[in-house]
Amino acid sequence: MTIEQILIEPILSEKTNLMREEGKYVFKVDPRATKIQIKEAVRKLYNVHPVSCNVMRVGGKPKRLRNRPGYTPSWKKAIVKLERDEKIGIFEGV
Repeated sequence: MTIEQILIEPILSEKTNLMREEGKYVFKVDPRATKIQIKEAVRKLYNVHPVSCNVMRVGGKPKRLRNRPGYTPSWKKAIVKLERDEKIGIFEGV
């Protein structure tokens, strides 16, 4: 897997904006990616030094389309903590 395949997209919400102040960044990642692969991808792509990586699977929500029940797809989320005084410029608007 390449770096572009591991990190799918950053997650931007009010909660993740508050986490950014603590040096934690949240990404949607490939479901097959491991913690080590995610940390390495963040290190190479953004030129920072990740300290830790927490990974969780987010289950799909029940939805209905034209009175037929179904689910949104499940996905994997990674919370990457960086070393003190390091930031990812793309999140900060630089």
